[in-house]
Amino acid sequence: MSDVLQKYLPERAVEPCFDLIRTHGVNLKIVDHRVTRHGDYRRLSNGLHQITVNASLNKYRFLITLIHEIAHLVAFEEFGKRIKPHGLEWKRTFQRLMVPFIRPEIFPSKLLPLIAKHFRNPKASSSTDANLSIALKAYDTTQQKDNSYVFELPLGSTFRLYNGKLFKKGKKRVKRYECIELATGRLYLFQPNAEVELIRD
Repeated sequence: MSDVLQKYLPERAVEPCFDLIRTHGVNLKIVDHRVTRHGDYRRLSNGLHQITVNASLNKYRFLITLIHEIAHLVAFEEFGKRIKPHGLEWKRTFQRLMVPFIRPEIFPSKLLPLIAKHFRNPKASSSTDANLSIALKAYDTTQQKDNSYVFELPLGSTFRLYNGKLFKKGKKRVKRYECIELATGRLYLFQPNAEVELIRD
């Protein structure tokens, strides 16, 4: 397992992650790209703990995702099954497990301030932290070059989601953008860092 992790994690994070996997009896599966999630945790019917992480993630996002999912396992074990999946117990567990990795031997100096800020109050997904998500994207090696972020698109432009649905970009609210689905006329709010395909005339 340690040899496999070398391919997906920053070098100095491999051994500490391997220790966490071994200590908590994690069955780690590295899977093909999923658009809707970076990873997930499930307790199997046989009592084993299964964590899946997308193989397509860059090594910094892979690390954050892996620790995110291990934090679910640890929080459920320490506080019981009735806690909220991304509630206070999980947040504190995630913070505790992540702190040893927030150092310059593991993350680039450009990312460290953004990661430190994010982990003051970690969200259910690092993708909802627009600044961190955009900064992490810079380290992708398989980035889809044709994709744009919603915040980059001109007002009134048309874009396509991964599922084929078409939208027209509207004005910005406090943090998110109002976008109209062309087929239904329904209004949706998009995170500024949502990745979309700009439809050119």
